[in-house]
Amino acid sequence: MESEEGEPPHRPRPVTDRERFLTFALAAAEMLLEVSSAGRILFAAGAFQSRLGRSPDSLVGAHVREVLALPDHAAFEIAFNILLSRDRLPPTLFHLANAGATAMACSGLRLLGRDADRLCLTFAALPLAGAAEGPRIGGPAPLRDAANALARGVAPAGTLGLLEIHAPEGSLAPDGELTRLVREELATSIAPDSLAGELAAGRFGVISRTRADLAAVGAKIEALARASGLAASVATEALALDDASLTPMQMTRALRYALSVFGRGGAAALAEAGFDGGLAGFVAGACARTVRLRQAIAERKFRLAFQPIVRLADRRPHHYEALLRPEADIEAPLVMAQDFVIFAEALGLSEELDWAVLLAVCSAARRSGGPRIAANLSGLSLQSPGFRAALVKLLESEPLLARRLLFEITETAEIEEEAEAVRTVEALRGLGVPLCIDDFGAGAAAFRYLRTLRVDYVKIDGLYVQNAMRSPVDRGIVASMVDLARTVGAQVVAEWVETEAEAALMQELGVEFGQGWLFGRPGPLPG
Repeated sequence: MESEEGEPPHRPRPVTDRERFLTFALAAAEMLLEVSSAGRILFAAGAFQSRLGRSPDSLVGAHVREVLALPDHAAFEIAFNILLSRDRLPPTLFHLANAGATAMACSGLRLLGRDADRLCLTFAALPLAGAAEGPRIGGPAPLRDAANALARGVAPAGTLGLLEIHAPEGSLAPDGELTRLVREELATSIAPDSLAGELAAGRFGVISRTRADLAAVGAKIEALARASGLAASVATEALALDDASLTPMQMTRALRYALSVFGRGGAAALAEAGFDGGLAGFVAGACARTVRLRQAIAERKFRLAFQPIVRLADRRPHHYEALLRPEADIEAPLVMAQDFVIFAEALGLSEELDWAVLLAVCSAARRSGGPRIAANLSGLSLQSPGFRAALVKLLESEPLLARRLLFEITETAEIEEEAEAVRTVEALRGLGVPLCIDDFGAGAAAFRYLRTLRVDYVKIDGLYVQNAMRSPVDRGIVASMVDLARTVGAQVVAEWVETEAEAALMQELGVEFGQGWLFGRPGPLPG
């Protein structure tokens, strides 16, 4: 049959499933991404040019986090892992990495069939006025993660700005009103795609992909304080995260230690530790410090304190965690336990420290006949073939030790060689030693470990536990963490449990174990 014009009837080109998929997706959303299970963008379509100033093709190969504002990276890690474990992500609020931190609803679905390793993410604008909150003031962990991403080149290079607020008489514990002014000014003065975090009372860090005018921010805070009848002075420091003279590993290790030192002692401690010449200055002067720290480890200038982890149902101790306590006469900056550990990592001595602590834990385990004892194991040691061989040899020579130990995988350093880490985990599980991921939620890497490593326990970071009492958002995050842990067959421990109300809430959210002052402070090992 011919048409009225005498031409053959038009036969439309068959529409492919992919074209239908794109059309339906973009009818309901502005932007569409296909990503791998590792979070790398495989395909992009939609309004990326107008929203982010980047063409869709330029995003291929980048991590999906680059689309989002820095303050949302930690929350996105949780959401992405929910998508991986449940094959679906319900609409969730995130902010784009643009000047206005545009609020978008992100939804996700795993593709079926041969493309099961691919996941689809859509971004739809929200018809809500004022939904973009701008930068939020968090704790040190998201700040550390963002800084590490910049230092490793995962995200575009930027700077770490440090602000130290002095109240009258040099106090570093500003009153409530001054702290509120500081937080509000940081939230409004820095770029929407920057991330601010409170490292300690009166000490703040700002991660920015462009150099922030910290002096102007400090002057504004001082002026606001005077206008409110308060006295304050603000000192600022900036560390570049794009030093070509350092490898990404050197930069990330030095950066972790800089954040720890500044949080503990401010600008003075930073200079004392060798950061007056920036990150490169610290690395250049590391040789002499390495000798001193190696000697402190060899001479066992530390002791162990033991804190119980109890079953919330009956409050009976399930196991004890061995906590490092450096000797009081050891030279600064190694007196604080966290500084001691991060300093060892920064100088490449994590394996030596882990082994010395492990031998001390084994000695305690031989003397005690009670529950298991948990020893911390850094990511650097976990991925070391030499450390694994020595550990397996020790446990095979004393089979009873395997029944007395438990290992907590810490995130002081990220695991780069995941295949080696998996071999260590499998070797320990084969010997009957349980494993736990420590401080789950404090950093982005822990979510990757949950997917990669088979563990028996997950310990939720204490900040989430405490914030869950006053924040519905944090309660939801804890519930999601419990859900994720159960998906891989792991039980959950909540740390920093200090009140009966916190213990009751954790039980309500499905947490099986608790650790904190409510159940016992660190001390001698019973028995």
